[in-house]
Amino acid sequence: MNAPPYDIATERLAVLAEGSFGVLESKLAAAMLRYRSDRIVCVIDSVNAGKRAAEVVGVGGELPIVPSLESAARFQPTVLVLGIAPPGGQLPDSWRSLIADALKRGWHIMSGMHQFLADDAEFSALARRTHAKIWDVRRPPAHLPIGTQRAKSIRARRVLTVGSDCRTGKMVTTLELNAEARRRGWNSAFCATGQIGMMISGAGMAVDAVVSDFISGATEEILLERASHGAEWLFVEGQGSLIHPAYSGVTLGLLHGSLPDAMILCHQPSRTTVARQELPIPSLSALIDVYETAAGWLHESRVVGIALNTFDLSESGAAAAVKQAEDETGLPATDPVRYGVAPLLQALEERAS
Repeated sequence: MNAPPYDIATERLAVLAEGSFGVLESKLAAAMLRYRSDRIVCVIDSVNAGKRAAEVVGVGGELPIVPSLESAARFQPTVLVLGIAPPGGQLPDSWRSLIADALKRGWHIMSGMHQFLADDAEFSALARRTHAKIWDVRRPPAHLPIGTQRAKSIRARRVLTVGSDCRTGKMVTTLELNAEARRRGWNSAFCATGQIGMMISGAGMAVDAVVSDFISGATEEILLERASHGAEWLFVEGQGSLIHPAYSGVTLGLLHGSLPDAMILCHQPSRTTVARQELPIPSLSALIDVYETAAGWLHESRVVGIALNTFDLSESGAAAAVKQAEDETGLPATDPVRYGVAPLLQALEERAS
C-alpha cells in the first residue's frame, strides 16, 4: 500500500487547478471537493478567481477560488494538491514554478502524476531545505507479488465497479456504495485503486502505475490489507474498461485480482463511442456478457446493477435513461449522485443471501 507521509485528515489543503478548473478538465479537483471539502481551504485558478467552487463544478459549496499561491497563503494551507490528472500523467511546464514556490513556503505536495516529483532534483532539494514532504501517490510499492487468486481466501464480499468506458463514474459509485453501506451499519471498506481514490481515502495503490504482470497481485494486496481490519464488504474501485484499447489491461488485472462476487456496471448514457477512440460502445446487455464471461474464467460473478453518470442530462433525461437501462437489462439502475445507491445495495444484499 502507498500511504501519505502526513495525515491528510488533519492537514489544510489548497487545490491547484490553474487554468483547468472545470467538471471534466479537473476531475481530480472536483472529486476532492466532493469528498474532502472538510479539509480544503481554497482552489487556485486565476481564470475563475473570485468565484466559489460550487459555481464552477457544482460541489465544494462556498470554498473560494483564488488567483495565486500568494492569495492562497492567506488561508494557511499546509498541503498543495495538484488538482489535475492529465493523459500521460505529466506535469504541465507552467506548474513547475508554482510547485517550487509551495515547497519554499514549506507546504507539502500531493501529486497524482505518473511523473514522480520526489525524483526531481530541484523539488527534492527544496523539500529537504524546508522539511516539506512530497507524496507521489502513483508510486507503486517495491516487490509486488504476482496474482495467485488470494482473494478467494477473503471472507468479505467483494464488489467491483466496471465500466463501459473510462471516466464513467466508477470511483464515485464505489465511494457512494461504501458511504451508504456504512451509514446503514454495514462493516465495509473502500478499496482505492487509483490516485484520486487514494487522495480521498488516504490509502491504496494506483494500479495503472504497476507493471502489468503484477496488477492482479497488487489488487490482492489492497484487498487483503482492507480485509485484515475485519471488513465484511469490500467495495473495489474499478479502472478503465475491458473494451477500451488503451486501458483494458488494467481492467482485466483488477477483475482477476479482486475475483468479485458481484459487479456494478457504470455507464454514461450520453456517450456513444469509447473515449479518444472511433469505437462504438456496445449495449449494456452486451457489456454485461463481456464482464461476466471474463470474470467467470476464474470466479463466477454477476453484474447486479447499473450506475449511470447523467451529469450532462436534464432531470427528465436522467430519469428516462435510468428507466431505459432497467428495461434493457432487467437490473436496478440509478445515478448514484442524483438518486443515491439504495437500489444497488438492495441488489447486493439479495445476491449475498
